[in-house]
Amino acid sequence: MSATPKDVHTRAKLHTELGALYFQNGNLIVALEELTIAISINPNYAPAYSTRGVVLYHIKEFESADKDFRRALSLDEKDPEISNNYGWFLCHTGQEKEAIAYFQRAIKNPLYQTPEIAYLNLGRCHATIGELDLAEEYVRKTLRFSPNNPQALLQLASISYKRGNYDAAREHLKNMVRLSDPDAEGLWLYLRVERRLGDRNAESSMAAQLRRKFPDSPEYQEFLKGNFE
Repeated sequence: MSATPKDVHTRAKLHTELGALYFQNGNLIVALEELTIAISINPNYAPAYSTRGVVLYHIKEFESADKDFRRALSLDEKDPEISNNYGWFLCHTGQEKEAIAYFQRAIKNPLYQTPEIAYLNLGRCHATIGELDLAEEYVRKTLRFSPNNPQALLQLASISYKRGNYDAAREHLKNMVRLSDPDAEGLWLYLRVERRLGDRNAESSMAAQLRRKFPDSPEYQEFLKGNFE
């Protein structure tokens, strides 16, 4: 007896969710396997392609990732999660101008349940190309939805740093650290802020944490090279 369309959809969805969980836990190979299974079960299940695109980006298969995102959009161009994911991908591969339209598309969808994610991504994208006023506007919109969002505070700190407002950057980072343990990006920014403000003890503390927790990170490699900007 052949599977019904409902069964096929349910099985593809299950493998997609499993793939997403493996990805979140850092097991990219098994994540890729689960998502490929989902696509083999239902070649028209858009979220599987979108999620696989994110995983492919992380293993630096950029061309394949782009292909998966485009396939996902061709299957369901109205899905705000897919638009946000593709925007994120474009922003991380030097295509910021193209990315902005996809974030805007996600935000305009009234059914989008997590617009704060797209607002944060949009803010970060504008900051990357030096549009700091727009970047701050969108990051602050994230905080309206999610007042204690550590990543939003990190982005505000980064924007303040780029403007040369190091005291404001430090305050945002202090608030971020109260809410969560900083990642490599957060520690690296905090280190550079304290360096600018001349607090050598705080700078040394951040360097020690970066070395201990994230010795393989690009940020620690920049520290070793002395690339403080």
